[in-house]
Amino acid sequence: MVLVLALAALMLPRASLAADPAFQTFLEILWHDAQANGVSRATFDEAVRGLEPDYSLPDLIIPGQPERSEPGQAEFVQTPANYLKETSFTRLAAQGKKLAEQHRATLTKIEQKFGVPGNIVLAIWGRETSYGGYRLPLDAIRTLATQTYIGRRKDVFRVEFLTALRMLQDGVPRAQMRSSWGGALGLTQFLPSEFYKYAIDFDGDGKIDIWTSVPDALASAAKQLAGKGWQRGKTWAVEVRVPANIDCTIADPDNLKSLQEWLRAGYIPAHGGIMSPQQLAESASLLMPAGTYGSAFLVFKNYYVIKDYNFSDLYVLFVGHLADRIAGEQPFRVSWQPVVQLHTKQLEEIQRRLSALGLYKDKIDGKAGMRTRLALGAYQKANGLKLDCWPTIAVLSHMQSKTGN
Repeated sequence: MVLVLALAALMLPRASLAADPAFQTFLEILWHDAQANGVSRATFDEAVRGLEPDYSLPDLIIPGQPERSEPGQAEFVQTPANYLKETSFTRLAAQGKKLAEQHRATLTKIEQKFGVPGNIVLAIWGRETSYGGYRLPLDAIRTLATQTYIGRRKDVFRVEFLTALRMLQDGVPRAQMRSSWGGALGLTQFLPSEFYKYAIDFDGDGKIDIWTSVPDALASAAKQLAGKGWQRGKTWAVEVRVPANIDCTIADPDNLKSLQEWLRAGYIPAHGGIMSPQQLAESASLLMPAGTYGSAFLVFKNYYVIKDYNFSDLYVLFVGHLADRIAGEQPFRVSWQPVVQLHTKQLEEIQRRLSALGLYKDKIDGKAGMRTRLALGAYQKANGLKLDCWPTIAVLSHMQSKTGN
């Protein structure tokens, strides 16, 4: 990722890398908001001294330059087969089991306090920073300032930038403010605004340290999940074998049935096992993240709690499955078949066309998410096409041929 960003920077025109007076004016305008947020002039000046935009970041709209092809966030540009690799699970699960033993007492206390199992927070740590082995590459202040200045989601990042300045004011060293391109910090990747909501001192040393203290970082992640509605003592999902000739358009989060009802309809738990009456009574919806080309899951409330941590089905599947593997479960029973991930602009065109037909009512974001796959399946059914709920160039071509463009 660092190499990609560096190459992107080298490909930009030299003028775009020069000092940007408009950026300095923009920062000065932000001073008033920072002051209202409790940031002193000295802290603000120190934070922005010599600061220039980082034009190599993804998700920017740079004036006077053509729109760039973005590397994008892995969860949204990789296929399930590429993102959910067994080699990654094998490696991270083995390491996670060792860490579970090493931090057993801490993880037990975390579950007692927040209701979130240790293997779940370990899996988040493993996914986010490879258990601390991955060093976050960017300066958070520069990153968030740039995204606030010319990012596609300026309003969101404005809040995060101002909150990051407050973190400096409250004593967080600038050297610790390393981040991803989206400004997330620490071992389990907290946005600054989430830091103030959920970060906690769990090792009892009198300070909150999500950067080097494993107890603080894992407990903070657990507190965040609990705050988003984690249900104590309940699972996140069950992998299932689906009936033959399944209609993939029923994989709708609004299509809720009890687990017992799903099993009676022919959905078979892939790993077997006996379920309690309480589990059988839980409401679940069907998830088919690769359409008909891979594993299927019955997902529960806790699935969506993890998704609120990172809004990606593949992210939740990675974290949930890694947590299961740390706990000793087996690999996915149904393999992920190779599928082609369309380019963002192609997916956006599909979404726009589906929207015009009244089949899609979500945002145009160029991502093959749950709502996009459902709308696509509805289009396939209406037009007598192969029903697989996966966006392909063939379906896009069919849409284009119907309108002549």
